Amino acid sequence: MEISVIIPTYNEEQTIGKTLDALSRLVNVSELVIVDGGSTDRTIEIAETHDKIKNTQIVSLSRASRGLQLHAGAEHATGEILWFVYADARPVQGSGRQIKKYLNNEEISGGHFEVYFKGGSFWARLMTRICSQIRSSGLVYGESAIFTSREKYEAAGGFRDLPKFEDVDFAHRLQKIGRFVYVKMPVEISDRRFRSGYWWRFTKWSVRQTLYWIGIPPRFLSREYLPSR
Repeated sequence: MEISVIIPTYNEEQTIGKTLDALSRLVNVSELVIVDGGSTDRTIEIAETHDKIKNTQIVSLSRASRGLQLHAGAEHATGEILWFVYADARPVQGSGRQIKKYLNNEEISGGHFEVYFKGGSFWARLMTRICSQIRSSGLVYGESAIFTSREKYEAAGGFRDLPKFEDVDFAHRLQKIGRFVYVKMPVEISDRRFRSGYWWRFTKWSVRQTLYWIGIPPRFLSREYLPSR
């Protein structure tokens, strides 16, 4: 079973190189599909010149929508296993081996990893702790690098083109069709979102979570795709 890694990008020049370096060190990654939503910085240039993963596709879309990009990546990927990794996320060695081990079990619909925000700041430590609490309640976000088989991806209906919470929506549907596992290995997330103005971003994030879980449709919660979400 070959693993295809799918990365949605939009103006990710500050992080994409380090993410590609981290993925290139994983021996079980067979293919990389980068789906760009119209970047205006050097994202595509960096991806095109990164030659450490030979089997790499770059797919360009006319607009940035993370759900749309992730679904397009799944359609272009050739592997039997689909692993959705964000552009500021860095999986560690051994992650691919764990994915293959779990997906050999037909009862398992997919899984995700432990989220660890780098940097050591108060906000990074706080969000790492919050993500741990959220995981224990059954909520799954895309930062945790969701993986599944192609068969289960199609059975669950794939990612939807939602302005927000496309990751939570997809993980919830995967959980309905089989056992969804938690792999206690870290995916390191860049600390870029904690460098300035984080209190305001954290407040908006908290309000959006609350509104979503009381039933407000995602289209009313955001009008744009923000890579620093």
